[in-house]
Amino acid sequence: MDKPLKTPPPYPIASVDHALRAAAILQMEGGATVSQIAERLGVARSTAHRVLAMLVYRDFAVHGEDRVYRAGPVLELAAHSQSLVSRLRAAALPHLHRVVDLVDETANLIVRTGDTARFIASVECRQALRAGSREGMVFPAHRTTAGLLLLAELTAEELDEVYAAERYRDRPAERPDLARLRAELRRLRRNGFAVNKERSERGLVAIGVLVRDRDGTALGGLSVSMPSVRYDTGRLQSLVAALEASARALERDLARDLGRDPARDTARDLPDR
Repeated sequence: MDKPLKTPPPYPIASVDHALRAAAILQMEGGATVSQIAERLGVARSTAHRVLAMLVYRDFAVHGEDRVYRAGPVLELAAHSQSLVSRLRAAALPHLHRVVDLVDETANLIVRTGDTARFIASVECRQALRAGSREGMVFPAHRTTAGLLLLAELTAEELDEVYAAERYRDRPAERPDLARLRAELRRLRRNGFAVNKERSERGLVAIGVLVRDRDGTALGGLSVSMPSVRYDTGRLQSLVAALEASARALERDLARDLGRDPARDTARDLPDR
């Protein structure tokens, strides 16, 4: 088994976490008011205002005359990518909440860009011991459930391009073993779902399925995450069924979304997929 990529800090600093999450929201979604940030972070408006003021001071955010905060020059996500991310997230949130209601585990929406997977939405479950929100976090694609499923959609040539040796010249240890990865992706294509046991984070298990557009192109993935001590293989079938039902419902909503084709937005807004 691969060494887990991330381990939660033993002494998390809430103010830092709030600032990072707020920056990720602005980066991915294009803008938010103080009230919206306060609601998303679960804090008072005064706390959200202080967080945003510091982000503005450090150029992670800008404050417009319309009182909306937007990503500042430090953040690198191109403005044109906001359309797809915002649409996917808005459409997926009701379905993520339904998954949480059904299985009482944290649910996520993930997209892939190149060799990374980004969590663009998370809904935490109500259990005291639970997987926390990963919203805004970025992981190597081959270490996440949805990332693996999205990699499995690539042709052999596309996979070679994503993991070309020259891209890892300065970080060779981060390049996966392509022979092992190809074998794993073949298994995932047959199964139609993925199970991640502590590959991205110690003590965490996740199960994921794909979300597709009307033409069958993969847009992203839905997953549920849980503490490994609570994972029971006997639940796997019901967890996959809940995810599949939500993914199909999300696909129907996306197909109706303004009568537009999500595949075109995906190709335009997420280069190097």
